[in-house]
Amino acid sequence: MTTFCSGILANLLPEELPEGHNDGFLLGGIVDFVATVSFGTSAYTIPARNISRWSEVMEPLKFTDHFKSIIDHALHLSEELDAAGILILAEGEVDWSRLRRLVDDAKVLVVATQPEYLIGAEEYGFVPVHVNTNEDEAVYTVLTQAILRAVADDSLPPGSRIIAVYSGFDAMHFDSVSVINLGEHLDRLSGRDLRQLESKVPLKTLKQVVDLAVEIGREGREGKSVGTLFVIGDTRNVLMQSKPAGFDPMRGYQRKERNLNDPRTREGIKEIAQLDGAFVISSDGTCEAACRYLDTSTATITLSKGLGARHWAGAAISKTTNALAIVVSQSSGTVRIFQNGEVVLRIESRHRRPMVWRDFDYEPPTAAD
Repeated sequence: MTTFCSGILANLLPEELPEGHNDGFLLGGIVDFVATVSFGTSAYTIPARNISRWSEVMEPLKFTDHFKSIIDHALHLSEELDAAGILILAEGEVDWSRLRRLVDDAKVLVVATQPEYLIGAEEYGFVPVHVNTNEDEAVYTVLTQAILRAVADDSLPPGSRIIAVYSGFDAMHFDSVSVINLGEHLDRLSGRDLRQLESKVPLKTLKQVVDLAVEIGREGREGKSVGTLFVIGDTRNVLMQSKPAGFDPMRGYQRKERNLNDPRTREGIKEIAQLDGAFVISSDGTCEAACRYLDTSTATITLSKGLGARHWAGAAISKTTNALAIVVSQSSGTVRIFQNGEVVLRIESRHRRPMVWRDFDYEPPTAAD
């Protein structure tokens, strides 16, 4: 059995973040994995394990000494770091009464991709969070969707911190603990704001496009800064209020070949983001068209000085349709999300640092400890 002291995670936490720093790698830096400790043999590699969408027969949660130790340290971390609660990713049935005795009166969110695993959770004071997936999902993607869902449902306050316990590498064992912050940008959005965003575009699709926009803003292309515009949702009206700005590189490809779930599609979009015009993305993450000129009036739009034509076009199309617009600034790499003609979220992509799994010096406690 592997044990650790909560001081390990404390050693992983940065002493001070630079001004304007936006740490994390999920949803454009909105969700911030501050530190992670894993108990597996692959402790310092990003977890690549997926959670299957198929309803497999999983073993019930086992209350082993190992699991109890992890929960105990997660409770201590939650208290020391003044976290909003603990999040447990369940991949099987749970004995709720036994789990409640183990966590005492702590606030615990239980996440599952199969709704049957959450039956009875509320009766014992747990907050059930169902993440609906249409395909196999990476563990960290499920965690991100769960946290955003919890904020949208007002189960978590924006800007809070939470301790996540999950199986990052081995589906049969809980082997990872993460300290997760909901970054400064999400602090500006309430649960009501997130629900309004989701009413127009699913959070999963929004995450995909924001992550892609942040990558473009941070990396550019071939050493040059790149600005671009994505319009998500209400595809029919967006296409009616736009026209081709030139050759459409997306034309002729099958629908599945234009979906953002395909890494090749994302790389292709990065490559052609240098071209003029907007990308039109459907609610399911399919790129319906590229290089579109948005033919909308900006008469009723008011924006800050210094924002160029791309931002005005994004604001206008979000005003005249039910779509969201995501604009990448060529000069600064800043990503802005527009809804109803206004900026609802701003992400400084070039200040964002990717998740780092840092090594640390640690000697297991002796029997005397």
